[in-house]
Amino acid sequence: MSNVGSLFVVDDDKNICEAMADYLRGLGHRTETALTCHDAIGRMQEYPFDVVICDVNLPDQDGFQLLEWAVKNKPDTSVILLTGYGTIESAVEAIRLGAFDYLTKPVIDDELNFSIQRALSQREIVQENKQLKRQLDDKFGLSNIIGRDYKMAKMFDLIESVADTRTTVLILGENGTGKTITARAVHQLSDRRDKPFIEVACGALPDSLLESELFGHVQGAFTGATHNKIGKFLQADGGTIFLDEIGTASPSLQIKLLRVLQDREFEPVGGNETHKVDVRLILATNEDLEERVQRGGFRQDLFYRINVISFTQPPLRERVGDIPLLVDHYVRLFNEQMGKHIQGFQDDALQSLQLYAWPGNVRELVNVVERAVVLAKSDRIAVNDLPETLRRRITAPSVSGSLSGGTLKTALANPERQIIIDALDSNGWNRQDTARMLGINRTTLYKKMKKYDISFEKQVSF
Repeated sequence: MSNVGSLFVVDDDKNICEAMADYLRGLGHRTETALTCHDAIGRMQEYPFDVVICDVNLPDQDGFQLLEWAVKNKPDTSVILLTGYGTIESAVEAIRLGAFDYLTKPVIDDELNFSIQRALSQREIVQENKQLKRQLDDKFGLSNIIGRDYKMAKMFDLIESVADTRTTVLILGENGTGKTITARAVHQLSDRRDKPFIEVACGALPDSLLESELFGHVQGAFTGATHNKIGKFLQADGGTIFLDEIGTASPSLQIKLLRVLQDREFEPVGGNETHKVDVRLILATNEDLEERVQRGGFRQDLFYRINVISFTQPPLRERVGDIPLLVDHYVRLFNEQMGKHIQGFQDDALQSLQLYAWPGNVRELVNVVERAVVLAKSDRIAVNDLPETLRRRITAPSVSGSLSGGTLKTALANPERQIIIDALDSNGWNRQDTARMLGINRTTLYKKMKKYDISFEKQVSF
């Protein structure tokens, strides 16, 4: 089936121009005409044509000037140049300047139609590629990392600053905080986004297999190596390699990684051939690598190499103000996946989520939301739809520990003061968000902060 599009014919011979336009309209194309370069550029500024068919010889300026203008100002428009005396040199020059095709007059109808169809098909492919890139940005870009907490905002700024460089990045954070999502966002924002993103979970493989997985091996390198294998570093050439749980790397693997970082080269296991690679390294760990360096478990020189730019993915318990955002996002996601119509969480159920410590971080929250969407008996998720661990709320402090010689009033005040401080910390000391999280109005929060002598300055100095 032929593609139809919006075409523009530019030729100073009015009869040829109209005859060509009539032929193209007969094929179903929306077709306009112009007789001069000046008129053509004016019309192209007003309307986005798919394909322009332009004669090289025009009375005011030649078709090459229209081509140069189109390449600069209308890059999505394909230009087909026509000439009465075609030469190989002029055809090569036209293509070099950005013409889609170069045809010689008198133009055969089928030849013109074939060229236009190719141009429209290429345009369709380009549009599909742009759409796929937008989908990749939606799935893996910065917008996929959800959070307005000030710690997250600082992390976003750092990601945007380093993404489009070759600099090695180290992501720190507990399990389940979303380090892989962050690594993908760094790649997606970089100029390597169209190249591979290769992820390796270093802690999931024993040392012997991990080295082969990363650097490949040659046939006969070890028992079971029945053929040559290309490693992840070669697969990531030109793109990004993400090494998760880097703290588990063995001493021998650390030496090889140091060499790759320094020289961008390595040999496969059991082989002598040196491979050079152009890769950007992103690493992640939930361990304190500085402490491991001091204990001799991690090479100091490697640590300095990978700790060029580092940022910490905050645990969920330190940004509970982001929980409503995360919940809304994942409720929509699971509604779409399961064909359900859950409106959200009831207020007390949301408060239960915000009072929980989340040892499994965002990963655990995602599982809880998915379970709640599956089990919900109404269109809003209630406390009873949550796991037992989240229904316990805050456990009361022991009487002996709380009183410690004071009055009952003092014992009750202490945990309330601490809850307010924790909530303020979690919301970056934004009082509006803190009041909303605690289920009180802002005036009540101000009064309680004054009562308990709570201020940002005193907490920082303390």
